[in-house]
Amino acid sequence: MNATSPALLAERVDKLITALSDGVFEREDTMKLCLLAALSGESVFLLGPPGIAKSMIAKRLIKAFDSSSYFEYLMTRFSTPEEVFGPLSIRELKDNGRYVRLIDGYLPASQVVFLDEIWKAGPAILNTLLTVVNEKTFKNGSENVQVPMRLLISASNELPDPDSGLDALYDRMLVRVFVNRIQNKNNFRAMLTTGSSQETEIPVGLAITDSEYHQWQNELDRIPLPNEIFEKLYKLKEMVESESAALNDPTEGYISDRRWKKSVKLLKASAFFNGRDQITPLDILLLQDCIWNTPDSRESVRAIVARFAQQSAFDQEKIDSNIEAATESMQCIERDMVNSLAIRVHVERNEKSRFGRKDLLNLDLQSAKRFSVGHSNDLVRLIILDGQVARQGVESNRRYWLYVNVDELEKKMTIGTFELHGYENENLDLCTLQFDLSIQGELKVKDSANRSLSVGISGINNPSQSNISHWTEIADNALTELKSVEQDLMQSKSAFQHSLPHNFIDMELAKLIENSIQQLRTKVESGRKYIQLISTRVISLTNYYG
Repeated sequence: MNATSPALLAERVDKLITALSDGVFEREDTMKLCLLAALSGESVFLLGPPGIAKSMIAKRLIKAFDSSSYFEYLMTRFSTPEEVFGPLSIRELKDNGRYVRLIDGYLPASQVVFLDEIWKAGPAILNTLLTVVNEKTFKNGSENVQVPMRLLISASNELPDPDSGLDALYDRMLVRVFVNRIQNKNNFRAMLTTGSSQETEIPVGLAITDSEYHQWQNELDRIPLPNEIFEKLYKLKEMVESESAALNDPTEGYISDRRWKKSVKLLKASAFFNGRDQITPLDILLLQDCIWNTPDSRESVRAIVARFAQQSAFDQEKIDSNIEAATESMQCIERDMVNSLAIRVHVERNEKSRFGRKDLLNLDLQSAKRFSVGHSNDLVRLIILDGQVARQGVESNRRYWLYVNVDELEKKMTIGTFELHGYENENLDLCTLQFDLSIQGELKVKDSANRSLSVGISGINNPSQSNISHWTEIADNALTELKSVEQDLMQSKSAFQHSLPHNFIDMELAKLIENSIQQLRTKVESGRKYIQLISTRVISLTNYYG
């Protein structure tokens, strides 16, 4: 395996991130993003209060390149172009009448640039900077000089004013990171006692050479944007725009076409420096630090990306919908069973005195098949038709059928709620059973969770063979569909695992994805049990009613 192999490149980048982050407390993710921006030629904006090591991040990143030049400047409203782009050459002006700047040691000749309090600079500086960032060139006199800048890190504790005319420059700062004060107590202690050095030693062989940098730029540009990834990007775009529309604030969710296009290059760089030749959905999660405009929209975007990670990154929402579709077909069977087999009676009320005739049922229980259990005779079998218990995945203590005395049932059925003694399944011990007669006249029995379950009676409304065949076919199809869904889930899980390890993303998002896939795994197992339970019940109906 040679030094440019994908696996070695990913390992090298990981080691470089570790070296750059050494002793930098709670800035590891920021360091990762800044290095990725440098490797893809994009700019970074750090938002945060003063005194939180923003300049140290930039100075550390110089070490990522073996021959880098660095320029740093703190902007004020009194800053002049000479202080940023270099002073005018007096000799050129005197001898040749040309306005040429001496750029050595200044921004146009630097590879890593850090501009603090950038929005305080005047228009002359910011307008020139816009050209430099956009075209990577600097007009020096009559000559366009190629700017070697690989990374521009700008910083401020505020955003540009909405009417300042700085939108174009701000839009070109693709990676936007909020840098906060140290939060963890132990990290805070370590910062106070050991401090953080702006300098760091990079192990030999990790720093990036000029030839490597230019070679890698050509190689990552060849990474394609597959249609599958495009569709997921578009899904994220729709989610952001939908949220913005819901908030009735289009400016919060506005993302220019330029930013989307630049984002794709960042995704390609992420794939390449993770040792891959294709973008994966994990790379898309980097956009949580690219497509926000304000602190409020940042929180909104991060929530959307987290939701995207859980639902759409690896097709979890689609898989979940297919699981629901498979189990919904079984619920349709249950509804059909209830509609066609459930016992419904109409009680004809006697309006005469209570000493007159009794209320009458329009249900002839004499046609019900009789059974004997133990020493009890003249029993009818009530078949449980609902599957609420099955959907809970509980197989033990389930009621499949009940035996009650036919005369007792007929006597009490006119009462809205009543009790009967009877037998459950093959149990020879008498138990107390709770019944309801619904307003619609449907006979219901209560289960252990006090849910009302529909029942049929053996010998009355027996299921037809055509119904059983139809329900069996639906159950078989549902099980086939679920097996297909399981294959899709396995593919999603495999794609997720093959995207790891990842050098740049927030690993909390990866955990969300892992949990969502595991939840789908559990749901598939539960769905399979449910389908098998209903399928078994359908097959057994003939015996239940026999």
